[in-house]
Amino acid sequence: MRYQRSSALFTEAKNYIPGGVNSPVRAFKAVGGDPIFVKQAKGAYLYDEDGNRFIDYIASWGPLILGHAYEPVINAVIEKARKGTSFGMPTEIETTLAKLAVTMVPNIDKIRFVNSGTEACMSAVRLARGYTGKDKIIKFKGCYHGHADSFLIAAGSGAITFGSPNSPGVTQGTAKDTLLAEYNDLDGVTSLVEANEDQIAAIIIEPVAGNMGCIIPKEEFIHGLRSLCSKEGILLIFDEVMTGFRLGRGGAQEELGVDADIVTFGKVIGGGLPVGAFASRNEIMAKLAPEGPVYQAGTLSGNPLAMSAGLAMLTELDSHPEIFESLDEKTEHLKEGFDNVLRNSGIDYQINKYGSMISLHFTKEPVIDFASSAKGNNDTFKKYFHGMLDQGVYLPPSAFESYFLNDALSYADLDDTIAALERVVPQLK
Repeated sequence: MRYQRSSALFTEAKNYIPGGVNSPVRAFKAVGGDPIFVKQAKGAYLYDEDGNRFIDYIASWGPLILGHAYEPVINAVIEKARKGTSFGMPTEIETTLAKLAVTMVPNIDKIRFVNSGTEACMSAVRLARGYTGKDKIIKFKGCYHGHADSFLIAAGSGAITFGSPNSPGVTQGTAKDTLLAEYNDLDGVTSLVEANEDQIAAIIIEPVAGNMGCIIPKEEFIHGLRSLCSKEGILLIFDEVMTGFRLGRGGAQEELGVDADIVTFGKVIGGGLPVGAFASRNEIMAKLAPEGPVYQAGTLSGNPLAMSAGLAMLTELDSHPEIFESLDEKTEHLKEGFDNVLRNSGIDYQINKYGSMISLHFTKEPVIDFASSAKGNNDTFKKYFHGMLDQGVYLPPSAFESYFLNDALSYADLDDTIAALERVVPQLK
């Protein structure tokens, strides 16, 4: 394939936008080369500025469950835009979408719309601190909850008790209140809680991780977290920016059988438009302004375009729960196809899958946390990524990202993807 126009656009963008992109993973730093500039998309396909077509496996990083430019969503946005794009005032559609979300997701009574997953997670932590009167939080290595200061923490030499900033601009004072734990290690979390008795407001986690590849929680781990939080008066926050309304009608809470205290959502709740939300029980949400003292605000929160897109998306998912089964079956088909191609290739690999999330790791060991994910062969991944790209398959440009299938993908698309891998395998040896 040819990418001349994308390369030219990237060169120009770097003159005006830091790194030429508005979100770092788009720059292809992890895989090398220049990023693809998208011109348009429809259904399961992306079309770049050079006229190339790609089968899409990121779905705008998760929210486009029904595919690109899904007609009911597009029509809802167009109709709403004709009446105005932003008011900074209440609208009826906010309540309509809130009511639908509350009926779909277990264990929540009220929901607050914001503008991004980052804002949702940041606000959820503030609410947890305000509700409990405690300062510290526990997060897990490899889980990403946006770029708020509290989340940009790396493991330091004292990781058992505290972390250290991994981005300039994040203060040591902020870092001291974020504790780092290993995903799927309940004993480690218990040790942190014991070492910081009555100081921890919340544990925040991607219930099915997507930012170190797809990582599945061990049953005893995720249920153990719930028990530990209940025992110690800690709020359990499920970051469902990726999993909400994707793994099932009620998200990961419903699929895993675990009730979180606060749940956060991302772009899916706005049909792929810039939006997020956080939700909880009445007694916790009552702490939120204007009812309570925990402040959170946003001029564009509940934006009518995002609300109309979200209502169209969630209505479709609520009315057709068989979509989740369809997505799961398609993802299983892809997994089996990849496994058949790689099984006798001599290449070390692991495939993780949960629902419509899947990732391929080039390593011998099972991938259960960030440390095991980091052992993957990144040189092999780079060859794999560019090989698949040249075959017309667009994958996440990082070994540490889950793939997200959309239901517009046909079995012919999946078989074409499997065949593409078969052609790429010789390049990986």
